[in-house]
Amino acid sequence: MCGIVGYIGKKNAIEVILNGLQRVEYRGYDSTGIAFTKNKSIKVYKKSGRLSQLLSVVSTDENFANVAIGHTRWATHGVPNDINAHPHTDNLNNIAIVHNGIIENYRAIKTMLSQKGYTFSTDTDSEVLAVFISSIYNGQNKKDITEATRLALSGVQGTFGLLVLSKLEPNKIVCARRGSPLILGIGSEEDNEFIVASDQTAIVDYTKKVIFIEDDEMVVLSDEGYCLKTLDNVAIHKKEPSMIEFELGQLEKCGYEHFMLKEIFEQPETIMNATRGRMIQDTGEIKLGGLSDFTNILTNMKRIVIVACGTSWHSGLIGEYLIESLARLPVEVEYASEFRYRNAPLLETDLVIAISQSGETADTLEAIREVKRCGVPVIGIVNVVGSTIARETNAGVYLHAGPEIGVASTKAFTSQVMVLLLLGIYVGILHNKITTNEAKKLIAEINKLPLQINSIFSQKDKIKKIALKLAKSKNVLYLGRGMGYPIAIEGALKLKEISYLHSEGMPAAEMKHGPIALIDKDMYVIVVAMGERDNKIWGNVEEIRARGGKIILIDTEGNSKGKINKEDFLIEVPRSVVEVSAILGVIPLQLLSYYVAKELGKEIDNPRNLAKAVTVE
Repeated sequence: MCGIVGYIGKKNAIEVILNGLQRVEYRGYDSTGIAFTKNKSIKVYKKSGRLSQLLSVVSTDENFANVAIGHTRWATHGVPNDINAHPHTDNLNNIAIVHNGIIENYRAIKTMLSQKGYTFSTDTDSEVLAVFISSIYNGQNKKDITEATRLALSGVQGTFGLLVLSKLEPNKIVCARRGSPLILGIGSEEDNEFIVASDQTAIVDYTKKVIFIEDDEMVVLSDEGYCLKTLDNVAIHKKEPSMIEFELGQLEKCGYEHFMLKEIFEQPETIMNATRGRMIQDTGEIKLGGLSDFTNILTNMKRIVIVACGTSWHSGLIGEYLIESLARLPVEVEYASEFRYRNAPLLETDLVIAISQSGETADTLEAIREVKRCGVPVIGIVNVVGSTIARETNAGVYLHAGPEIGVASTKAFTSQVMVLLLLGIYVGILHNKITTNEAKKLIAEINKLPLQINSIFSQKDKIKKIALKLAKSKNVLYLGRGMGYPIAIEGALKLKEISYLHSEGMPAAEMKHGPIALIDKDMYVIVVAMGERDNKIWGNVEEIRARGGKIILIDTEGNSKGKINKEDFLIEVPRSVVEVSAILGVIPLQLLSYYVAKELGKEIDNPRNLAKAVTVE
């Protein structure tokens, strides 16, 4: 993985590919490359490092092509270098491929090919796939790259988003998908112009009309049009195209230094987008259109299981607190990556909720498929319209947060929490655990959020000064109780993601069961108090002080009066009900992480080793 772009049409395909690769840079990568057909040959340029390295060796002034494929790689097999970068070619340089995913049986295929005299120059599983396709292509007297690709993929175990070029059939791109997203953009139909990519952002410059390629499907692009078939060679009638919903301007920084900062400051708007049309203040109703046909299941379910990864798992933990409190239903939150291997018992009266920003997270997708095999209903909470999880779940709710370009999730996280809060109220009403008046009060508090978040932004200079101190530390501990605990672990994740400082979050009471041994005068401890109701967290604060630890406190306005020492740092957030407090509490932690990373000179939007959409298990 991570980003794929292919183009066929009248434009200079090289320019289209390079622009598309720029659009998918946000997904995280460590090398880039491009291949195109010209003068009955395939030209390949690839470089490790940032896209700028590739741009320095590819001249669009000297090169013109109508057909090209490109890739940004996030290393799985083999170190990030020029050789292991995509595209990969076969031994005869007849074909070139770009590939997302993992070929699980590549070693067996490589051994078989080596015994037949084929050689390999990289450490990747993807090169093995290129040579495998070529071995079949050669055996067919180079007649049909489509059929050679199809036959090769029938012998492959694993996942792939794949584009294939052949110099012998230069006006064709063969595309195939299993477990790794591919989207076909339909440009000028008069010119038979098509762009295929792993991400809608690479397409939107050229067209908003798209077709989502499903698992075990192929699409063949040529100067005569496109055709769809399955990997079993069954023709697919042309699908009705969908339309990309976001605007091109949403992919720009709009004056902000980084996408992450822009997305932090977009949260008053994205919170409104997540709630728009879904709350009725006068009646206390919650309307979730994506679940309108699911009312009977939601009414009769006895337990909820949430599956997610990373930041989405943290929002799921907050959802657990919210749904258990509001709807009085038991909720379990599982790492999607572990869920499918646990043989966890699921009952007919269970409901599974899958959460993913991208809607393409491989581990979450596999968990969904396991749930569906058990015959249990599953709904999705995703941001990207038309994503695989959105299509494979029985029903769901979109975040409407718009494209999130920064690898470290911010606005999608708070939108996930907001949707889970709406779901908690909705289910609480269905189960007669919330009165109309209680629902009205919660809606009123939610409506205050945009202004309250803006009031936190007014403290950005103060937060920046605290960040300058925090940037000098080596280790940071985050503590919280109740919903403060998932806020703490989300804050710790943000700091480690973009600043590379070691940070850990945990329930505050657990500090004394081991981690307190780490606290000394050099340790910063960030305490998420948030008006914590029983005030037990102040006992933890005193334990930290007694050992010389430095305290950064996140608390509601006025709650810390008389409890703060002059050595402590305090960031106050507006007072609200506990159900809304999680969103308010995480905003300062997002800003704190951003300013620490900026002070340390880190690459904030594209932190090392991370990918925005994790499409491999």
